[in-house]
Amino acid sequence: MALACPNGLDHPRLGLVISKKNVRRAVDRNCLKRVARESIRLQQSSLPAVDIVLLARRGASELDKATLHRQFFGMWRRLERDVRKSMTN
Repeated sequence: MALACPNGLDHPRLGLVISKKNVRRAVDRNCLKRVARESIRLQQSSLPAVDIVLLARRGASELDKATLHRQFFGMWRRLERDVRKSMTN
């Protein structure tokens, strides 16, 4: 799950909330963080200037890296579309 709000800068920023309750093993939490940071880095030029907070849900550790990348890519596209839509209103 991702939450976003405008930040007034010219680039997006990322915050991660990956609790031990939802992702049990430290290895899985660190892997999830690495994939999220890499995904943001690759999409940074197309993302709007917002602060993004990613919240890990239960079962996130059961997904493989390719699935996580696809999920993040879809999330960034939705975020970009929603921000553009809200700016036109």
